[in-house]
Amino acid sequence: MSELRVLVLGGGSWGTTVAHLAAHNTPTTLWARDVETVDSINTRHRNIRYLADYELHPDLRATTELEEAVASTDLLVMGVPTGAFRDTCERVAPHLRPWVPVLSLAKGFEPETLLRMTEIAEQVLPSRPVGVLTGPNLAKEILAGYPAGAVVALTEEHIAHRLQAVFATPTFRVFTHHDVVGCELGGALKNVYAIAAGAVEGRQLGDNARAAIITRALAELIELGTKMGGEPLTLAGLAGMGDLLATCISPQSRNTRVGRELGAGRSIEEILAGMDQVAEGVKAAKVVKELAARHKVVMPIAAQVYGICWEGRTPDFAQESLLRGRLGHELGAHRGGGR
Repeated sequence: MSELRVLVLGGGSWGTTVAHLAAHNTPTTLWARDVETVDSINTRHRNIRYLADYELHPDLRATTELEEAVASTDLLVMGVPTGAFRDTCERVAPHLRPWVPVLSLAKGFEPETLLRMTEIAEQVLPSRPVGVLTGPNLAKEILAGYPAGAVVALTEEHIAHRLQAVFATPTFRVFTHHDVVGCELGGALKNVYAIAAGAVEGRQLGDNARAAIITRALAELIELGTKMGGEPLTLAGLAGMGDLLATCISPQSRNTRVGRELGAGRSIEEILAGMDQVAEGVKAAKVVKELAARHKVVMPIAAQVYGICWEGRTPDFAQESLLRGRLGHELGAHRGGGR
């Protein structure tokens, strides 16, 4: 892999972790706006802002010079938040060669257009293979060397196989996948449900309630995901169920933290003001509400997340989304039947 030059855009915890993984296998550069972050990676092999306790691969290099780095890369990895995704694509477009693959790490939607990140990349960076790297991947566990798995999804199978080797390490297994839509939707939708699971935990309603909410959330995720073009088995795999579970149960999850603090009685404004990284599930809840209406899917848990994040409703998921409604068959619950 020595001839493949990788550029990861974004100096957050996950972008840094993916750059660290790639540096094991091929020359890798991380672009970040923050000069202090870049300096700490180059001189101390640490991201002192987000991952100060974890040593990065010594061959990883960082830069603040975007255009120069883009012009020389053979693989562009988009690790910026969804809110900066389009603008960043537009900045790199004049400098990125036509054949260079683009991989998205961002898990969310563009609120104004309801587009997924790969759809934005295909608009702004045409004539390039576009895919995602996703899965149940918590940055600090991966940097600590704990075992984990992920999928790299592109419609071009031969490119997916090539990129598989870029990120794989002895403790990080990468599978290939053809279903870009399903893999991307799994990652975007699970952030909404992590808020729900966190709220159940924050209200101290017990593991039974949290398990039921996560399971019912998976049913909603699969229902909407398949209506939007994803495959059911994809949404039941690493990119869907796997990512949902990791995010809903981990204390490291920003979205679960939002839900947990909402459940404990704090306001959404107060919670977000105290965070230094983006919790994508808050914005995604608004998009999912619109997508559910567009595709005629009943999603009571997602609707409840929207209500508490955007309408000030009480975060009472067990009562509102699990216990109320007509008695009926489990498989009819997310289709508007007995809940």
